[in-house]
Amino acid sequence: MRDILDEWGLEYYAQNLIPSYLFIRTDEATIKRFANKQFGYIYLYCDRVTHKPSVVPDREIEIFRIVTQAAQSGLEFLDGNPEKYKVGDLVRVTDGPFKGAEGYVKRIKKDRRLVVIISGIAAVATSFIPPELLEKVENSVTELPKND
Repeated sequence: MRDILDEWGLEYYAQNLIPSYLFIRTDEATIKRFANKQFGYIYLYCDRVTHKPSVVPDREIEIFRIVTQAAQSGLEFLDGNPEKYKVGDLVRVTDGPFKGAEGYVKRIKKDRRLVVIISGIAAVATSFIPPELLEKVENSVTELPKND
């Protein structure tokens, strides 16, 4: 798949945590053409209302990249349904391998962890991050979906 993406000249991000997830930067027509050429091997995440391919904001991909590239171990894929986790404090990591990542503090398996979300697509939880490396964020591009 990476060879084909390189051949098409498309910018993409793939990681080992969720090997079936591939993020591609392109326009709607190109991604649909690309998906059709792959004989159904690609599932596009689409908006539930417009049915257009989901657009992931650059900031969400940047934070997801920080976390997935920095994590040697202890990173856990939660699932594509992050809204089931209770909303906690929105924080930014100030130092260490996850520096710059923003997410929500959650208690998972009796430990406080940072949850990073790509809205409606995926959520990952880091290993424990000491509280002294976290600062509360008032406003951010990253928003946890609200429960209805």
